[in-house]
Amino acid sequence: MIKSLSKLYVHAILHVKNNNCTIRPEDELRFYAFINGVLILNESSLIVINGTENHIHVLCVVSKNISTANLLEDIMEDTRRWTKSLDIHYQNFEWQNDYCCYSVSKSRLKNVQKFIEDQKEIHKTQTFEDEYRQFLNENEIDYKEEYLWS
Repeated sequence: MIKSLSKLYVHAILHVKNNNCTIRPEDELRFYAFINGVLILNESSLIVINGTENHIHVLCVVSKNISTANLLEDIMEDTRRWTKSLDIHYQNFEWQNDYCCYSVSKSRLKNVQKFIEDQKEIHKTQTFEDEYRQFLNENEIDYKEEYLWS
């Protein structure tokens, strides 16, 4: 019997809309655990997750049974709904409408993992906007500046 086999490593970056309702440091671990739960429900597996108050990076293996777009939409919608239920601080929580994601080769996996683990240190000297543009450019993703932050 022939089976479909797949191992797709994906690095996704999700940004809080308009920075008007950011992720509090004391809520990060619960937030990340919830996202891991969404991945598990979608037969995908988390490698590493980290970020700052205004964005997160997720490195995961995407299941062969779901498209990357559908997985990220599930993460964004489920966390948006869940986050709003936490307390009044998150009443207006929204993700930016778009996200950035790209595939990661096995040979680059450890580098990407370390990059995500070092997010808080990186953002002491680099803005999210500069980091985001850098990823888009390095991965040759076409974009229009005027649409990036809406």
